[in-house]
Amino acid sequence: MVNLIWVFLTVIGLVYAMLHGSMEEVNKAVFKGAEEAVTISIGLISVLVFWLGLMKIAEEAGLLRLLSNLFKPIVNKLFPDVPDHHPAMGYMLSNMIANMFGLGNAATPLGIKAMEQLKSLNGDKDSTSRSMITFLAINTSSLTIIPTTVIGIRMTYESTAPTEIVGTTLLATMISTLFAIFIDRFFYYRRKRRGVE
Repeated sequence: MVNLIWVFLTVIGLVYAMLHGSMEEVNKAVFKGAEEAVTISIGLISVLVFWLGLMKIAEEAGLLRLLSNLFKPIVNKLFPDVPDHHPAMGYMLSNMIANMFGLGNAATPLGIKAMEQLKSLNGDKDSTSRSMITFLAINTSSLTIIPTTVIGIRMTYESTAPTEIVGTTLLATMISTLFAIFIDRFFYYRRKRRGVE
């Protein structure tokens, strides 16, 4: 469906450009956008490789295990339906830690694996479980301590202080995560009172 929307928007844009005689500007924008995409990608690769390397060092040093153990009591309360040593728990914790360090690209495959494990825990039903909804809400709001990707983009565009957004990002994502959990719990208990679950 999203592909169809993009095709529809592209066709409308091209038809509009042809009717108003601005195809030359469209061509310039396409090539400039492609050039910027390559520049941003190369800049992000270096930053992501650096932070993924640090994550690997942290994993080897046992820091990720320590962080997982630190967050496990909170995660156990958020996901009471998931058994303590189920693979979904490990994937969810790893996803959350990767998101905390702003490594969205590294967090995505972990999030997909977590959802697969949560679906198997749900008996492979087509409907979502309570844990799946909660995980989606937390993953979407994602508490971020170091916004690595955004810092990388700011460095690519030669920002004078690329890391100055760390404090505001931490505050904004902390608020968004707390509200995501609050809204998730609000609707869960509301449905429970109505006897939907």
